[in-house]
Amino acid sequence: MGLAGAFGGGMFFGGFNTIFFLVFFIILGVILFTFIKGIKQWSYNNQQPVLTVAAIVVTKRANVRRNVHHHGDHHHHSSSTTYYVTFQVESGDRMELHVNGREYGQLAEGDRGKLTFQGTRYLKFERIV
Repeated sequence: MGLAGAFGGGMFFGGFNTIFFLVFFIILGVILFTFIKGIKQWSYNNQQPVLTVAAIVVTKRANVRRNVHHHGDHHHHSSSTTYYVTFQVESGDRMELHVNGREYGQLAEGDRGKLTFQGTRYLKFERIV
């Protein structure tokens, strides 16, 4: 007699298995989708030319993600910050690029200079004083 028979019905455990595998494959699908999307973006950026254009720093923003981890009675809090800067080029077009924290701290709204980028990948910004 299996576990399902011992508790008087296989219907609950059969439904549980179905839901478990459904959730498992949904999570696996999301992970694969995210991984493939990242590889495609990386490949796209590598195929683009490196461009240097005159630009102005228009806005800056930081996206803070807070996490709480539970381990029994212990709670661990952590956070991660992603930094973005919006540049406006001479044509009036704007592009928001992901930058590291050091670059984010050194750039100020209104800064003018030469923006170097490749596809959607920020490379550097040389301020004109």
